[in-house]
Amino acid sequence: MSASPSSVDSILPAIGLRLLSVALFACMNTGIKLAEQGGAALGEILFFRQLGASVLVSAVVLTGPGLGSLRSQRMGAHVSRATVGLISMAFTFAALLALPLAEATTIGFSMPIFATVLGAVLLGEPTGWRRWAAVLAGFIGVLIVTQPGMGGRFPLWGGLCGLTAAFLTAVVSILLRQLGQTERPLTTVFWFSTLSLVPLGLVYAATARAHPAHVWLILGGLGLFGGAAQLAMTGSLARGAVSVVVPMDYTALIWATGFGWLVFGTLPGNTTWIGAPVIVASGLYIVWREHVRRREETRQAAAQGIA
Repeated sequence: MSASPSSVDSILPAIGLRLLSVALFACMNTGIKLAEQGGAALGEILFFRQLGASVLVSAVVLTGPGLGSLRSQRMGAHVSRATVGLISMAFTFAALLALPLAEATTIGFSMPIFATVLGAVLLGEPTGWRRWAAVLAGFIGVLIVTQPGMGGRFPLWGGLCGLTAAFLTAVVSILLRQLGQTERPLTTVFWFSTLSLVPLGLVYAATARAHPAHVWLILGGLGLFGGAAQLAMTGSLARGAVSVVVPMDYTALIWATGFGWLVFGTLPGNTTWIGAPVIVASGLYIVWREHVRRREETRQAAAQGIA
């Protein structure tokens, strides 16, 4: 059966927005490394990332659904999401500063692996042997890339930061799934960006320093790129199924490799070329199996409703 025109009209913008979000995040990641090379501390980078995102999202809210859309009866859940999300972001940025762009991006692809494990353990989601095999293959891919204990070019600290970030991002995905039952995506993005500014403001006050003009421009751009990327990502999920848009995330490796070569003069190591396809294949298979599972659950629910 061919897809209907309305379905295609919805899917193509969803894919386009997801690809745009990946490109914007890649620009942000490149800016993070450039800002650090220019003398900015991690705390400053985090503060400007969230400040810019908060301003951008606030503008979208004011010109769109209005301030009333930000009301929530679940502020505790938003605080939990902001806390875990901010810690995850800190480890993600630390990995970006410690590793080449391609390697940091590749380690981040292990997030679906952790999400599968957490979904099975915490939420009791059915996970068959196929997905467990994909999880095992993904971890093997991570070992190939990082080569723990082999004394290779891969910094242990950077690898640990990347894996910690991927694990915490998987926790965030579960929190977002629960928040999504009652909250609008734009509301969740707003509270994450805004609530993060409270602790980050204190961190910034302790780490702020003078910078050349170009570093200030980079710091200002981080929030705009990151906020725009988040909005594009949110829009993609509003228009297309997860199984359709999430595979687009793996184009990040193309951007990371390109920016790493053009801006920093680095290319992925041999083990990254071997391990990255294993991790990507594992993630894609997990996404596909999740799509199959949800489709089967929907079909069974519809059959029971008819019965």
